Amino acid sequence: MQTIFVQLKCELGRAYDVAAALAEQDGVSEVYSISGQYDLLAKCYLDAGMDIGRYVASELQGLDGVRDTYTIITFNAFT
Repeated sequence: MQTIFVQLKCELGRAYDVAAALAEQDGVSEVYSISGQYDLLAKCYLDAGMDIGRYVASELQGLDGVRDTYTIITFNAFT
Protein backbone atom coordinates (compact mmCIF):
# COMPACT_ATOMS: atom_id res chain seq x y z
CA MET A 1 0.00 0.00 0.00
CA GLN A 2 1.31 3.46 -0.85
CA THR A 3 0.02 6.77 0.45
CA ILE A 4 -0.05 10.00 -1.52
CA PHE A 5 -1.45 13.44 -0.79
CA VAL A 6 -2.85 15.49 -3.65
CA GLN A 7 -3.54 19.19 -3.40
CA LEU A 8 -6.19 20.41 -5.82
CA LYS A 9 -6.91 23.88 -7.14
CA CYS A 10 -10.54 24.28 -8.17
CA GLU A 11 -12.43 26.57 -10.49
CA LEU A 12 -13.92 29.49 -8.59
CA GLY A 13 -16.94 28.45 -6.55
CA ARG A 14 -16.48 24.71 -7.28
CA ALA A 15 -14.50 23.50 -4.23
CA TYR A 16 -17.50 21.86 -2.52
CA ASP A 17 -18.56 20.11 -5.73
CA VAL A 18 -15.03 18.83 -6.31
CA ALA A 19 -14.71 17.71 -2.68
CA ALA A 20 -17.92 15.68 -2.97
CA ALA A 21 -16.72 14.05 -6.19
CA LEU A 22 -13.30 13.32 -4.68
CA ALA A 23 -14.83 11.60 -1.67
CA GLU A 24 -16.47 9.09 -4.06
CA GLN A 25 -13.24 8.16 -5.87
CA ASP A 26 -11.61 4.78 -5.27
CA GLY A 27 -8.45 5.24 -3.24
CA VAL A 28 -9.40 8.57 -1.66
CA SER A 29 -9.72 8.17 2.11
CA GLU A 30 -10.01 11.78 3.29
CA VAL A 31 -10.65 15.20 1.74
CA TYR A 32 -9.89 18.49 3.51
CA SER A 33 -10.49 22.11 2.58
CA ILE A 34 -7.23 24.03 3.02
CA SER A 35 -5.89 27.56 2.78
CA GLY A 36 -3.14 28.76 0.50
CA GLN A 37 -2.52 28.22 -3.20
CA TYR A 38 -4.70 25.10 -3.33
CA ASP A 39 -8.28 24.57 -2.20
CA LEU A 40 -8.44 20.89 -1.26
CA LEU A 41 -6.15 18.18 0.09
CA ALA A 42 -6.92 14.53 -0.65
CA LYS A 43 -5.27 11.62 1.17
CA CYS A 44 -5.13 8.58 -1.09
CA TYR A 45 -4.18 4.96 -0.47
CA LEU A 46 -3.10 3.09 -3.60
CA ASP A 47 -2.18 -0.53 -4.17
CA ALA A 48 1.57 -1.19 -4.20
CA GLY A 49 2.91 -0.88 -7.70
CA MET A 50 0.01 1.23 -8.95
CA ASP A 51 1.10 3.95 -11.39
CA ILE A 52 0.66 7.13 -9.32
CA GLY A 53 0.87 9.47 -12.31
CA ARG A 54 -1.80 7.56 -14.20
CA TYR A 55 -4.04 7.47 -11.10
CA VAL A 56 -3.78 11.22 -10.53
CA ALA A 57 -4.25 12.05 -14.22
CA SER A 58 -7.17 9.71 -14.86
CA GLU A 59 -9.02 9.71 -11.53
CA LEU A 60 -8.41 13.16 -10.04
CA GLN A 61 -7.32 15.70 -12.67
CA GLY A 62 -10.27 14.78 -14.88
CA LEU A 63 -12.89 15.64 -12.28
CA ASP A 64 -15.15 18.49 -13.33
CA GLY A 65 -14.00 21.71 -11.66
CA VAL A 66 -10.34 20.75 -11.08
CA ARG A 67 -7.86 23.29 -12.50
CA ASP A 68 -4.52 22.07 -11.13
CA THR A 69 -2.98 19.44 -8.84
CA TYR A 70 0.19 19.01 -6.81
CA THR A 71 1.07 15.48 -5.72
CA ILE A 72 3.14 14.53 -2.67
CA ILE A 73 4.46 10.96 -2.58
CA THR A 74 5.15 9.58 0.89
CA PHE A 75 7.84 7.14 1.98
CA ASN A 76 7.39 6.43 5.71
CA ALA A 77 4.73 7.13 8.30
CA PHE A 78 5.94 8.06 11.79
CA THR A 79 3.40 7.68 14.57
